Amino acid sequence: MSLKNFKEALIEKIIFLSGIASIILVILIFIFLAKEGLSLFKSVHLGDFLLGRRWHPISEPPQFGVLPLILGSLFVTLGAAVISVPMGIASAIYIAEVAPPRMKEILKSGIELLAAIPSVVLGFIGMTTLVPFVKHHLNLPTGLTAFSGSVMLAFMAMPTIVSIAEDALTAVPQKYKEAALALGATRWQAIHRVILRAASSGIVAAVMLGIGRVVGETMAVMMITGNAVRMPTSLFQPVRTLTATIAAEMGETVRGSAHYHALFAIGIVLFVITFVINLIADWAVHRKLK
Repeated sequence: MSLKNFKEALIEKIIFLSGIASIILVILIFIFLAKEGLSLFKSVHLGDFLLGRRWHPISEPPQFGVLPLILGSLFVTLGAAVISVPMGIASAIYIAEVAPPRMKEILKSGIELLAAIPSVVLGFIGMTTLVPFVKHHLNLPTGLTAFSGSVMLAFMAMPTIVSIAEDALTAVPQKYKEAALALGATRWQAIHRVILRAASSGIVAAVMLGIGRVVGETMAVMMITGNAVRMPTSLFQPVRTLTATIAAEMGETVRGSAHYHALFAIGIVLFVITFVINLIADWAVHRKLK
């Protein structure tokens, strides 16, 4: 075997082993979550856990209803998606197809810098600027609401969406655009009907990764959504998310207690939600490629 073939075989083995290791780690994480979280259901019915409206883990008797937490996460995630997805895709189109080369490089560097800002810093900025702004201009009792969390999480998700969507748009062969223009399409028609469709699988992946970051975010939402365990009926109410509950309460639980196992059960719910999002993304990408 030549040196070149040996290097290629070694790289293939390393990539294969890395993939297998990733799968094994995910399985081990799920086993650990299941081992700790499923113990809760020896004393609490699954329906009461998922559909219960009261989360009072230290009351007598304790109540472990996560429906308000699921709805809080859903409100914040959907609000962030409504804001970040159209703005992110529009920004990616501008950078990839409209901006001059010099401006394109500046904007790409700025987006990468935004992605590097720690979430706790963004949460602190949201507490000191966004929360008072929302309270004052929307005439609310408090600015610590699901809407504030949605705005801040949209800001956090946009760099991921813009960066990956822009790469997908740039990867579309130039001849596609040239062919559309040669057939008489305008610049915007070529972008809308040709380039966007050709890059649709990458754009879907960008959106799903952005939403995945929103679902898994902890510190920012814990700081600016109010942390109120209540059934939300509006974006302009305080809420608490699944991730914030784990972060806020794990340090206060007794290892092996029902409260401890309930927090791991919340982790299982988050794992399932993330898995479903990935399945939807995979289905959408393959559907676009057919």
